[in-house]
Amino acid sequence: MIAACARRQSAARAARAAMAAVAVMAAMAFALVAGFAAVFGASGARAQSAPDYAVILAAPDRSDADRQADKRRDPTPLLVFAGVRPGMKVLDMGAGGGYSTELMARAVAPNGVVFGQNPADLGDKPKAAFDARMQTPAMKNAVADVRPFDDPVPPDMQNSFDLITFLFYYHDTTYMTVDRAAMDRKLYAALKPGGFLVIADHAALAGQGTSVGKTLHRIEESTLRQEVEAAGFRVVGEGNFWRSAADTHDFPSYKPTVPVDNFVLKFQKPQ
Repeated sequence: MIAACARRQSAARAARAAMAAVAVMAAMAFALVAGFAAVFGASGARAQSAPDYAVILAAPDRSDADRQADKRRDPTPLLVFAGVRPGMKVLDMGAGGGYSTELMARAVAPNGVVFGQNPADLGDKPKAAFDARMQTPAMKNAVADVRPFDDPVPPDMQNSFDLITFLFYYHDTTYMTVDRAAMDRKLYAALKPGGFLVIADHAALAGQGTSVGKTLHRIEESTLRQEVEAAGFRVVGEGNFWRSAADTHDFPSYKPTVPVDNFVLKFQKPQ
């Protein structure tokens, strides 16, 4: 009887030891997963390191027209500021002829995707340029997104994008038939929690708001910021790399007599 009791006690101790070992292993596994998430982020796209943007810009298959555009406004600091990486899903608002869309497509390659948004009534010249660009190998992971500004992606694509870029086109929506409040809400809905919206535009003078959108093709920075923040975004970064103190802000931005003063803002959808 004593021997049987001893055997039962020994078995109980062994069971407790086994359970403790399992608990330790589970804790270690949880810590490993949590550490991985903390280092690499919740999104697989964010886990990938930034590409060499200089190599992207020097790609031999880029067009001469795009290289000339690089000289007017070096895109490298924007790519760095936006943090575009391989594997990301990007929405490029107001793609026009697709210059910025192609840059994003090259940066998210090989396993990312870029949606180049343009409205159906886009002008013939930029439409032809975008269509021609879509036939090139550099755009193999790009999608033509022909939708209105205030409804830029299908409803089933909410919480889908890592990054949205809106470059030098927001001011145009101020004189178009666009519900900007609805547009900003749709952009917010399209982003994943923690995703970013990067907007660059031509600066107007203080107090001008949206009043010179059509005449000077500019918008007051504080006005744009207030509109976008009203949709739920918060500003997390400001880029001064395209600023120009020489700009008098009294001429159309598309006919520059001196370098145009451009602001760049990075907004985030809260986690």
